[in-house]
Amino acid sequence: MLSRTADSLYWMARYIERAENTARLLDVNRQLLLMPQTAAALDHNRRSVLEIFELTVRFFTVYEELTPRNVLEFMARDPANPSSIYACLHAARENARAIRGSLTTEVWEAFNDTWLELHRQIDDDVLHTNPNAFFDWVKWRSHLMRGVIDGTMLRDKGYAFLGLGAYLERADNTARLLDVGFYGRPRHAGDPAAPALMQDFYHWSSLLHSVSGFETYRKVYRDVVTPSRVVELLVLNRDMPRSLLSAVDAVNQCLLKATEGAAAEITHRASRLRTEVEDAREGNVLDTGLHDFLTNFLMGINELGDRISRKFLVPVV
Repeated sequence: MLSRTADSLYWMARYIERAENTARLLDVNRQLLLMPQTAAALDHNRRSVLEIFELTVRFFTVYEELTPRNVLEFMARDPANPSSIYACLHAARENARAIRGSLTTEVWEAFNDTWLELHRQIDDDVLHTNPNAFFDWVKWRSHLMRGVIDGTMLRDKGYAFLGLGAYLERADNTARLLDVGFYGRPRHAGDPAAPALMQDFYHWSSLLHSVSGFETYRKVYRDVVTPSRVVELLVLNRDMPRSLLSAVDAVNQCLLKATEGAAAEITHRASRLRTEVEDAREGNVLDTGLHDFLTNFLMGINELGDRISRKFLVPVV
């Protein structure tokens, strides 16, 4: 397969997955902002989304004030921000257009219609008048595009590169979303609301809803929502579609199909990353530091993505 075609397929899938996960991240952060909290915690929550994407400096070159509206504007529809939903959907559509001949008509139409509908959403100012509806729209369009890909594309190497892009991005974003959920507000001495955070049913319910995992949690555990079980579900349960283990399993399968054994070092690194997640236990992760575990996981998944890019995709100039 030509590296340029593989590159466009890979990034097309990554960008549509990133748009969805950015919507999920903004949604859960917005719900956290609605919870009772101190002024310091409120400010921390506003910054958390920017810090996760390493966009704090860029944000303050555009906006003077850190307000919920400005953060939404910057992360959702600012074309100058490469991680915004707008920029991701535009990049996904442009990558699809570049390889139009390698896609089915249905896939191209799904990507193109999403781009056109985004402009209607922006013109109607849905982001600010009804942010929940906007985030739901982004998620549903992502589901639609993945469904059309799954239902019409040939299961060849190109399909494997689509999967690689999607699942690497999903693993990255689930880890970031978990980090926001557990560390979305600082816990300081003297903050009366802080000790209750770890037991707050609404906090953990909103996090599960952000990954469409609340009903799944109820089905698996049939009990009250607890932090340790949230970690178990979203890190270790391979039957949960958005868990870290499920994502790295899928990455390993796609990598074998895409490379046909031609990249032993990369496949070994992917297999080792899966083993590291499998070896984790929710109690140990919480005891030894979930943040450190997620940081190391993110480093590993990003290193794997870099190796795949250098080996198979178009070199970055």
